[in-house]
Amino acid sequence: MGGGEKLPGQYLGPWGNFGSPPQKGVTTYSLSANRQRPLAGAMNAAIFNVWRRFRAQVLYVAPPLLLAYAALNWASEQNEYLNSKPGRMALGEQAEEATGGGSVRG
Repeated sequence: MGGGEKLPGQYLGPWGNFGSPPQKGVTTYSLSANRQRPLAGAMNAAIFNVWRRFRAQVLYVAPPLLLAYAALNWASEQNEYLNSKPGRMALGEQAEEATGGGSVRG
């Protein structure tokens, strides 16, 4: 693969070798696959990183969730009460007071 003018559609060579003279003075280093430790300290770093991120975000997430849970709990209890016999009676008394003792339908 020499230099020279390349025409459209002509093979240039593999990636990184487009027919130019080889570079000089570039040093590369490598480490054999069995000497690499890609997951060295990953578990320790993961545990502490998760704790750090949780601690930083809990005050933004927990209060709205607790408020939503309290509202849903109140609504569920109110619904159960209003659909029970005492709740219907209390609701009926309120309707009678609102209409002045007359019929709700008029």
